[in-house]
Amino acid sequence: MEPMVAIHNPGGDEVLQTAAQYGIKNILVYGGPGSQHMRYQDYVTMRMRIESFGLHLAVIEGGFSPSLDYHDVIFGGPRQDELIEDLLVQVRDMGRAGIPIYGYNWMPNSWGRAQPTIIRGGAMGTGYQYDWENDRRPSTFGKDMDEDTMWDALEYWIQAVTPVAEEVGLRCGIHPEDPPVSQRGGVPGLFRSFDAFKRLVSIVDSDYNAIEFCQGTFSEMPGEDIYEMIDYFGGRNKILYVHFRNVSGKAPAFNEEFINTGYVDMKRAMRTYRDAGFTGNFIDDHCPLMVDDADFPGNLGGYRSRLFAQGYIAGVIEAVEKEVEYGGPVGASNGATGEGASS
Repeated sequence: MEPMVAIHNPGGDEVLQTAAQYGIKNILVYGGPGSQHMRYQDYVTMRMRIESFGLHLAVIEGGFSPSLDYHDVIFGGPRQDELIEDLLVQVRDMGRAGIPIYGYNWMPNSWGRAQPTIIRGGAMGTGYQYDWENDRRPSTFGKDMDEDTMWDALEYWIQAVTPVAEEVGLRCGIHPEDPPVSQRGGVPGLFRSFDAFKRLVSIVDSDYNAIEFCQGTFSEMPGEDIYEMIDYFGGRNKILYVHFRNVSGKAPAFNEEFINTGYVDMKRAMRTYRDAGFTGNFIDDHCPLMVDDADFPGNLGGYRSRLFAQGYIAGVIEAVEKEVEYGGPVGASNGATGEGASS
């Protein structure tokens, strides 16, 4: 298990140099179909630039679903086949360029939050409060969408993309509905539950049909146990990588918090990934805005908040991996340095 830094494409030299100085080898770049119409040579050029800093381009993360250009794929419209063929060309190009993972979403309304929220020490986080009266309004796409139709379109896509992904060695995974509520703007949120992801991975039983595991969003799912979901999907090799984020509660109302504040026991979560056999990467995610922070292009948050989260991730990974080395929680009683034992 290793930390990973998320950046925009193109990321400046400073961002890549900073990642190298963090001691982090793996880079996630936001882009791909829907946000940037890139082809094979574009991906090769981007990968080689990242490698010139001694880093590894591990993931392309994006999402074509919010783009109006691709809504016939999401809703099963008249241009569905034509647009899928275009997307498959882009999938092939990513795989041929040596990129191992593509994370995307199935959220035509993109992700949603309410107003900024003041959290620990006056830092500014984000929160959500589900407004049924507002969120049940007619869809921004002109009519209310039918959930069964959206599942049919999703299954059609998975059956088309998985063989191509297998052919070029590109593992693909879907991000959960964020926030995990039944619908927003008249559009159903398909991936809002444990059962929905079980249904996803059963469409085609392949390591190339998997999950972009946003732990924060999974933690927000009402009635679900985050540790059970980590164990279930991690043990079946369905977790591609993790958005390692903490939250204060579950939908319909929650706040995003500092990584070491919230209801999730992050060390227990990391142990669960380890015990399930997961060996992939963890990014910091939706970090708060801290006082006088400087911009760090990529995920939410600035240099201070993201550095804090990255250090925390690296420390928790090392702690749970040392438990295996020492045969239990690290402490003086089992030969490690320090007094006592960690929780």
